[in-house]
Amino acid sequence: MSDIRSCINGLGGFLPPRVVTNHELAQLMDTTHEWIVERTGIEQRHWVDEGMGGAEMGAAAARQACENAGVAVQDVDMIVHATLSPDHNFPGTGVFVARELGLAAKAIPTLDIRQQCTGFLYGLSIADAYIRTGQCKNVLVVGAEVHSTGLDVSTRGRDVAVIFGDGAGAALVGVADDPDAGSVILSSHLHADGTEAEILWTDRPGSRHHPRITKDDIDEGRHFPKMQGRRVFKHAVTRMPQVIMEGMMANDMTLEDIDMVIPHQANLRINEFVAKLASLPAEKMHNNIHKVGNTTAASIPLCMLDAVEQGKIKQGDTVVLVAFGAGMTWGSVFLRY
Repeated sequence: MSDIRSCINGLGGFLPPRVVTNHELAQLMDTTHEWIVERTGIEQRHWVDEGMGGAEMGAAAARQACENAGVAVQDVDMIVHATLSPDHNFPGTGVFVARELGLAAKAIPTLDIRQQCTGFLYGLSIADAYIRTGQCKNVLVVGAEVHSTGLDVSTRGRDVAVIFGDGAGAALVGVADDPDAGSVILSSHLHADGTEAEILWTDRPGSRHHPRITKDDIDEGRHFPKMQGRRVFKHAVTRMPQVIMEGMMANDMTLEDIDMVIPHQANLRINEFVAKLASLPAEKMHNNIHKVGNTTAASIPLCMLDAVEQGKIKQGDTVVLVAFGAGMTWGSVFLRY
């Protein structure tokens, strides 16, 4: 077994300039600022303007991650790109991120993964594996989402439409210099259960349908995301504390050993409930959903970057990343920053 370990050397993020407030959404559907805040904790989100895609945002976040790591973009060996909203049906968005970064000629591998809100954690575990086996020295893990172009921005779709924002986050994962005392990814804990996959999904278009989408599908809104909110809430508040405990047991930790928890930013009420169930004091869980909404695969790196910039995460801190999302998928990553 190799004694090489990995760590996060730099974080980056990008949010499109356009800010969409709850008051703006209230002009488009039967809702209010107070209704949205009460149920989700969200006050605003960022949406792209026409022409901006996930590759452009992902590359911007990746550049910042490399800059913060002190690593030249040309030294990146691999890109793992997580999204549920690819720029195109195929090819995957990862190759377009590489092209935006000027890495096309280097012909590095890109890997596109589809684990929705847990995608960034799956990506970190993949980067960790490639580095620990000595196949790579610098891996970019990118999460980027453009939700706004696929939402039903009407009263019919308000329960979903008010939640999602656009954005990208990235981490530059490299070789840990001092795994015993310095920055290091300690462990990853990943799970999936498709038993109730349909409680949060977008059904059309899809290759299992012939044709993949029809006019009736569009008229009835089957191409918009659908969510059974109460079922999702129940699963999330069950699985997230479980996978935190799983990581604590694997690393022989107690709650006192954890300095900060960065949860996926799906719904502030979910995170508050998880913190209560896990007996986490409020100062040990950071949230930024009020200003960015749910950015799915970009959520955790954007939230972690926000915590670092506010001084809530410092060098040497033990940090827990935890997520639950469509699929259903969930997981945690324990690391020393």
